[in-house]
Amino acid sequence: MFSDHPREECGVFGVYAPGEDVARLTFFGLYALQHRGQESAGIAVCDGRRIVTHKDMGLVAQIFDEASLAPLRGHSAIGHTRYSTTGSSQIANAQPYTMESYLGPLALAHNGNLTNAAELRLQVLKRGAGLTSSSDSEVAALTLLGGEGPDWVERITEFMERAEGAYCLVILTREALYAVRDPLGLRPLCLGHLGESGWVVASESCALSTIGAEYVREVRPGEALMIDARGPRTIVERPAPRPALCLFEYIYFARPDSLLQDQLIHSVRMELGRELAREAPARADIVMGVPDSATPAAIGYAQESGLPYTEGLIKNRYIGRTFIQPDDRLRKQGVKLKFNPLASTLRGKRVVLVDDSIVRGNTSGPIVRLLREAGATEVHVRVSSPPIRHPCFMGVDMATYPELIAHRMSVEEICRYIGADSLAYLSFEGLLRATGRDPESFCGACFTGKYPIPNFDPHRREEIKLLFE
Repeated sequence: MFSDHPREECGVFGVYAPGEDVARLTFFGLYALQHRGQESAGIAVCDGRRIVTHKDMGLVAQIFDEASLAPLRGHSAIGHTRYSTTGSSQIANAQPYTMESYLGPLALAHNGNLTNAAELRLQVLKRGAGLTSSSDSEVAALTLLGGEGPDWVERITEFMERAEGAYCLVILTREALYAVRDPLGLRPLCLGHLGESGWVVASESCALSTIGAEYVREVRPGEALMIDARGPRTIVERPAPRPALCLFEYIYFARPDSLLQDQLIHSVRMELGRELAREAPARADIVMGVPDSATPAAIGYAQESGLPYTEGLIKNRYIGRTFIQPDDRLRKQGVKLKFNPLASTLRGKRVVLVDDSIVRGNTSGPIVRLLREAGATEVHVRVSSPPIRHPCFMGVDMATYPELIAHRMSVEEICRYIGADSLAYLSFEGLLRATGRDPESFCGACFTGKYPIPNFDPHRREEIKLLFE
């Protein structure tokens, strides 16, 4: 409601565990992935004959209770928590999608955006299939159902040959649980082991830890797994020439306690702060972060600069999770609804304020003013990512070109706009150094404008929006 951060994509979860309460496990897995989407959630469970689904608008804890979980009985399940990137926020777009087919029932949940969704949608409609939503995820499900293959393995293979863009899929059938990751590996997906014979897949490893599953490995880019009584096995492997994991998973999206490419997210974010301190030092008295996502980078900045780290803002962690909109008087309070400054900490101090990103620039200025009103004499803003100058079309709500403040303004102009004494961003090279990984293994298109999909035209986004919204 008051955030200037890019919105998360979605969270997916799947479990194959005969003898376990798979619906309850999926509930807690989704609870751990709530940060990846807060608009809707759903769970589908299979008992070997039929698939039963419960989904609704709202947060995971608002949608499910003992009564709604009771009918969800079976040996395998998938779940989804959603933030809309294509398709509006309405119940018709909530997932998982459940459909009947010649091969039996199918349930599907999707994280990402298909960049050729418009073409796939047209093909589905030409076949005479009816669409009930504006989501590209339903298009993905109907593309699978319309495949020519005699079994799900061949249809998944065919889907991966036709689909473009970002997709992590969990698919539930009578026979098995499937996990599919796009050839570029734009979105994360991992595999875990539960008990003696259970297996789990999830967008992030934090969901595995929550239910007591052991992290095994990531699902590789371009890999499709089939999980049944024989355990997990690879049925498709077709990676792109190079992977392109979204860099914003490291900067903001993933939970700090998750593993990504076998690295703890919290540690990488601290290194982002250290790089930022080396590149953009400031004459100041204290360092603080915009809670909670920028806290690790602020700690790293403080460690490298030798300045003391302190909390300067207390966040109301539940204000963004209400669907009750503030009235006009409260709306004028703006960020004061979400943050309360610690005046005793800030009074008379020159402050380094670390944030992880500035997208539209609509909250940075009010936060700077809030610190000044609390007594800060100077506010030096440091951002632990490069300027975002290009939209994302691969599953992140990263605005449009006109909305992106760094597309319209220089760093100096942004500094004046938000009212800071100075402003500096981490360089793209510094961001790559902080990950400690091959620089050619990431997607940084929102910073560079170099999209990893061959011949991709960013201006097609408007066409896609018209079709799906």
